[in-house]
Amino acid sequence: MSEIETSNFVTEPASETNGAPSGHNGGPPLDDEHRPEWGHGGIGNYFYWKSAHRAAWHGTSPGIVSFRMQKAERLGLTYEEYTLEILERGRHLQIEDVERIAQIKQARTTRITRDRS
Repeated sequence: MSEIETSNFVTEPASETNGAPSGHNGGPPLDDEHRPEWGHGGIGNYFYWKSAHRAAWHGTSPGIVSFRMQKAERLGLTYEEYTLEILERGRHLQIEDVERIAQIKQARTTRITRDRS
């Protein structure tokens, strides 16, 4: 059997290319304060909102999801955009709702350009 050499590794100071000294595992700093899922404010209605979000987006039957996807494709919208319109306004978009569909598509392009910059 060969001998396994054990050596104490020397930590090198951080350089411009290497932000952490050698021997550092690259994990997060231990100094950071823990931030709970609901933020630094009080819990408030966090769990009520989380439950409502789950019910709205994950409790839909596959048949309804399929119907909404087909309808959204016909209108030139994404499933999320079409479903948000139902959840926010309480009505299904029709082909005659040209102005509202144009507003949704305009918001999409604004959101995409904002996310890219």
